[in-house]
Amino acid sequence: MKKTKMILGLSLVAISGLILVAADHIDAPGTMSGDAGDITDVYAFQGQNTSNLVFAVNTQGLLSPNATGAATFKDNVMVEINIDNNGDNIEDLVIQAIKRDDKMYFFGPVAPGTTGITSTVKTGAAAGSVKISQYGAAAVTAEQNGMKFFAGPRDDPFFFDLGQFQAILGGTATGFNNPGTDTFAGTNVMSIVVEVPKTMLGSSSTINVWAETKKKQ
Repeated sequence: MKKTKMILGLSLVAISGLILVAADHIDAPGTMSGDAGDITDVYAFQGQNTSNLVFAVNTQGLLSPNATGAATFKDNVMVEINIDNNGDNIEDLVIQAIKRDDKMYFFGPVAPGTTGITSTVKTGAAAGSVKISQYGAAAVTAEQNGMKFFAGPRDDPFFFDLGQFQAILGGTATGFNNPGTDTFAGTNVMSIVVEVPKTMLGSSSTINVWAETKKKQ
């Protein structure tokens, strides 16, 4: 199954546990609010179990509470987490997430069949699956093969004061307020979260991480 890139989020993360994030809310070409292929944020951070690393990819930003219940992942959109563990900015490992019916299926970490903007689903590297959580219900998680999985709606965790940012650009303010106003307060995203033992990611102390959504051709 070949898929092609729709949108890219990028983050650099140190495997020691430093939290870094890339954010991109609705300003990529060809996307709109609620688009299943629109990545808003990519997070990578050390898990509560310090031997694990957690990856979170959020999509479909600016969902209102009324719209969240109807928001869904799409069967023809794959979320792919790319991991470069030798510093050449080319993915050495991928973790793939694909929706089928009411579950999200995960593959990897595994070497990609091809690098770049096309991908092959690595069906031989099945890692596990989790039932997709529903809005307003308790979160459903699953643990298989030493990994943990979640997929479903979450409150948008990204904090940004858009009004103050625009004031800075317009020359009417010189900096951000503390704490400022969270533009994304009260809005939701569709999240995919996977926790992976660091031993599955190679021996490097630092990795580069980016995420893509790829649509079935």
